Amino acid sequence: MNYFLAFLVGGIICVAVQILMDHTKLLPGRIMVLLVCTGALLGALGVYEPFAKWAGAGATVPLLGFGNVLFQGVKEAVDKEGMIGLFKGGFTASAVGISAALIFGYLASFIFKPKMK
Repeated sequence: MNYFLAFLVGGIICVAVQILMDHTKLLPGRIMVLLVCTGALLGALGVYEPFAKWAGAGATVPLLGFGNVLFQGVKEAVDKEGMIGLFKGGFTASAVGISAALIFGYLASFIFKPKMK
């Protein structure tokens, strides 16, 4: 049931993004920034954490989850280290995920032949 729920929630988020792309003049980069900022805002309001516990990977994997991770990292770092945590917390909290994306993307470029358009 967890897999179904994660697939359903992640799919709904993707459908909402596709609707934004199809029916607005927003560029994909701006939609991505909107998703990250929305995730951070929902995390700050305390709404995202219960939603993520309920939805599982369907809520934590998309860019909304990335925004929430950035917010949680900044919040924790500011509590521990003060204002320097504003600059340090987001990087510390998301470093593993970003590193994994870079490493796996690099490895995939060896398996698949990337081409410039």
